[in-house]
Amino acid sequence: MWLNQIRTYGHLIKFSHTIFALPFALAAVLLAHRQYPVTWSGLFWIILAMAGARSAAMGFNRLADYKYDKINPRTSNRPHATGQIGKPSLILFISLSSAVLIISAGMLGRLCLILSVPLLLILFFYSFTKRFTAYCHLFLGFAIGLAPLGAWIAITGAIDARILLLTTALMTYIAGFDILYACQDVDFDREAKLFSIPARWGIDSALRISSILHTLTFISLLLIYFAFNLGSIYLAFLSLISLLLILEHKLVQPNHLDKINIAFFHLNSAISVLIFFAVFTDMWIS
Repeated sequence: MWLNQIRTYGHLIKFSHTIFALPFALAAVLLAHRQYPVTWSGLFWIILAMAGARSAAMGFNRLADYKYDKINPRTSNRPHATGQIGKPSLILFISLSSAVLIISAGMLGRLCLILSVPLLLILFFYSFTKRFTAYCHLFLGFAIGLAPLGAWIAITGAIDARILLLTTALMTYIAGFDILYACQDVDFDREAKLFSIPARWGIDSALRISSILHTLTFISLLLIYFAFNLGSIYLAFLSLISLLLILEHKLVQPNHLDKINIAFFHLNSAISVLIFFAVFTDMWIS
């Protein structure tokens, strides 16, 4: 019974997609560890804070999009849309997840605790951006892109301009593949009067914008090499990441959107994990 409920809530928030941002945050922890000691307890609270933040954000997104998810063929089988999870349960889930974030942030220090509430507001606000701007993908990238910065602050207690490169990499990476993912909903978004780059400018233009954003991702990751004085191992991983980004955009074509799920989950998961191992392996061997 409990296992089934866990699976249901995991399906609700697509918990497996946590793998997109978590490796970036852990990479930030590794980079910070070069100057500041990282304890196991600190790492635990960072991971728990991330899980709480993402769960709260996804739960709120499901609540905000409740009426749309019920009538969108792509989302109509989600637990909240089918009635498996009611609105009161969804609100409770959001509240508990938010509490997990705030408590975890408090365990990481006063500054993290203070920043946790504005972070929640930013994450929640994303769910409304698709009502009024086609640039909602960029706001999503910005919101999720705060993960490496948050992890850095949790370890160092301050902001370093260099970590903003990793934040920019994650922001453009998330925004880029969110645009690809939104190509599936062009017709629905236009009918429902929701905003997205594919719905406003068409799939061809959306794919070009996504390519530009992922080029910026690569540039940001390359600049990290210089900013943190990393080695050749990092560059080797970065070469592989660039090939996967190219493959992702080769797979998704205007007339072949059936490959979006492969590009969205499998390739993006691999890219995120490789970014973590690029930093981990380079630092370990060096």
